[in-house]
Amino acid sequence: MNKEQRAVNKDITEGITIALDNGELLSGICGANDGNLRIIESCLGGCVSARGNEIYFNGTDAALKQFKLMIDNMITALKEGDELSGDYIRTLAGEFTGNFRDSMIQIPHGLKQVYPRSKNQALYVQGMREYEICFCVGPAGTGKTYLAIAHALQMLLSKKMRKLVLSRPVVEAGENLGFLPGDLGQKIDPYLKPLHDAMESLIPFDVIKKMEETRALEIAPLAYMRGRSLNDCMVILDEAQNTTKEQMKMFLTRIGTGTRAIITGDTTQIDLPRKSDSGLLHALEILRKIEDLNFTFLHTNDVMRNPLIKKIIQAYSSKEQ
Repeated sequence: MNKEQRAVNKDITEGITIALDNGELLSGICGANDGNLRIIESCLGGCVSARGNEIYFNGTDAALKQFKLMIDNMITALKEGDELSGDYIRTLAGEFTGNFRDSMIQIPHGLKQVYPRSKNQALYVQGMREYEICFCVGPAGTGKTYLAIAHALQMLLSKKMRKLVLSRPVVEAGENLGFLPGDLGQKIDPYLKPLHDAMESLIPFDVIKKMEETRALEIAPLAYMRGRSLNDCMVILDEAQNTTKEQMKMFLTRIGTGTRAIITGDTTQIDLPRKSDSGLLHALEILRKIEDLNFTFLHTNDVMRNPLIKKIIQAYSSKEQ
């Protein structure tokens, strides 16, 4: 037996058996066709099985500890009447071992429950709840826009805010598309489509349409913010790394009474002619010392879009360094 094999064997435990109070709890934890158990296996890398009113798990020491925490949280959730979604289980398998249910975003009318899936994402949600102006910076796939829109929809649909304004700068990512056909709305729609995509994944299209008809939802290019004063609104500025210094200052000074703003961006994907022109980089430099502003930084470990994305980002970062 070589050293590598001995190390692996040493890390494997004999397993653990957890007895549950009743079959209803077991059924809830297992899920339909044991779907929840398969999610646990894919996240922790061990082997899970159920017998009678018991669940058996075999895996590494680290996975064993995480499994215990997961089962405790799942039991608590079931006893309080919650259903165990796949997202919730994947969240429990992450690095953050606090109470995820406190960080859960519940969009009203039972439309969607959104859970942060890492410690930094949970801090991001907490920051959006506590501060009037939040900055979130991180690479693609870390949930910057998704969590911001989920939180904003929660505030809007629970009547805590009268309006949701989504904006982003109209900057092409490395290619010139030329003159686009159609009216103004059709010309700018491709630039704002990612915001639509995030919303459509969270609430039904007819709800979005109704909000647009009642003007409770507005999606507009950043250039249209000049001269406005936004009061009692949720405002999200996406792709803020592509704002100029002047645009960032203009946006921040639009924020009026009762308004909460979330600014998201990825400083590794600046499409401006010169990186130093980025309004986001400039804001991070001069505003970081203001205590009433919140700054959250997400990293490669917070990428949740697709496991391959994390590897791609790491490869690019290594090459650039």
